[in-house]
Amino acid sequence: MSQFENVTIVKQANVYFDGKVTSRTVVFADGTKKTLGIMLPGEYEFGTDTTEIMEILAGDLQVLLPGDSEWISISGKGEFTVPANAKFKLIVATVADYCCSYL
Repeated sequence: MSQFENVTIVKQANVYFDGKVTSRTVVFADGTKKTLGIMLPGEYEFGTDTTEIMEILAGDLQVLLPGDSEWISISGKGEFTVPANAKFKLIVATVADYCCSYL
């Protein structure tokens, strides 16, 4: 899906890591939420409250999922799922464009 329709956008940005990661929240008519964001090059660790599906729309990065010992490389487009109440690590090599879905 390349666009969302009939949604509400929260104007205030979500800003992390001194502005190196930012996103905007998109709220759908059924109450579900997604965020659309950008990650600048760097190393990050995130925590989850709910299960998240991270769709990488552009960029080069590596992800270390909870319980894994091997990094997953994504170049261009890709997707990964992170369980609820977990932490995952990212090494972002080039600016990454992403969409995060919360389940």
